[in-house]
Amino acid sequence: MEKDPSVNVLGQPLEPCSTEPRTGFFRDAHCNTCAQDRGSHTVCAVMTAEFLAYSKYVGNDLSTPRPEFGFPGLKPGDRWCLCAARFMQAHDEGCAPRVNLSATHLRASDIVPLAVLKDHAEE
Repeated sequence: MEKDPSVNVLGQPLEPCSTEPRTGFFRDAHCNTCAQDRGSHTVCAVMTAEFLAYSKYVGNDLSTPRPEFGFPGLKPGDRWCLCAARFMQAHDEGCAPRVNLSATHLRASDIVPLAVLKDHAEE
């Protein structure tokens, strides 16, 4: 699998999203992507209790540990590379988490308008 260029939505080099827990489609701590990443795990989001509950409600439980997959479960404050479509869905439902723009891959803007990402940018 060949990674797309590591560029963020600001046109700069992609910064790490999280090493604890290690995130990303490639589990390289970055929201890198490639043609095989059908979910576009490109949005570096800061988890909130509200978003984690929402994600579980819509069928993607990110808070329960899954040791068999090396997944520790997420808690509020953790950063995670979210699927861009899930982020957009949460935005439409009014519960999108904050976003680290420097660690959000440029490909996220194929699905989520840059203005929406900026509206949710960390302060």
